[in-house]
Amino acid sequence: EIGHNVVIATDQFDFILYHQVIEHQKDPDIIIPVADKLLQRYGENTIGSISTDKGFWRPENKAVLQLYIEHVIMPKKGRKNQTEQEEESSKKFKQLRIAHSAVESNINALEHHGLNRCPDKGLKGFKKYTAIGVLAYNLHLIGNEIIAQRARYALRKAA
Repeated sequence: EIGHNVVIATDQFDFILYHQVIEHQKDPDIIIPVADKLLQRYGENTIGSISTDKGFWRPENKAVLQLYIEHVIMPKKGRKNQTEQEEESSKKFKQLRIAHSAVESNINALEHHGLNRCPDKGLKGFKKYTAIGVLAYNLHLIGNEIIAQRARYALRKAA
């Protein structure tokens, strides 16, 4: 959506914890290295689920991720066998799949935090603006939470 492929990882509060501009790689080739970086950074027991779109699907990718992450939401491309159909029809899979739409929304929100235009030329400039956009997005979330906390405090104080 924003000119180059960008992979992001968010937490349950929608903060972007990791981003990477993808160069000369296909989606299925990057999911294992990205997951490895996240597991190294945050620990194996802290990541309860990982969600991707169909573009990342590869049988070996899913198998490897399931060794380290409890819930791997990676829809299969094409026709599904009965086991895969049952898995993708499960309540937990559907719940986490719906949560994945928030990640797509976060990527779109980056356009509103500086990535709609990149005045620098080249990939290096785009990477810099991507990092600035992620920072602006996260600061915006923090600012919204501070405003909400102040409003709750004012309500309690007025009552």
